[in-house]
Amino acid sequence: MEAATRVEVLASVRCLECGGVYAKPTVGGTNEMNPGCPDCGDVGWIPVRLAVVPRARRRPSAQLR
Repeated sequence: MEAATRVEVLASVRCLECGGVYAKPTVGGTNEMNPGCPDCGDVGWIPVRLAVVPRARRRPSAQLR
């Protein structure tokens, strides 16, 4: 009998703290297998496929109204 082959699916994610991109398991055991960003250690992330939209800058004239 052959040993079961383990397949791990990874997703690219972006760290919310430093903006670094790294691979994260998509199912089960995430905390033990990939506890956080390898650059800064933060555990907040979003999938890379989601666009990061910067906040709109307010024009000085809009602030005077």
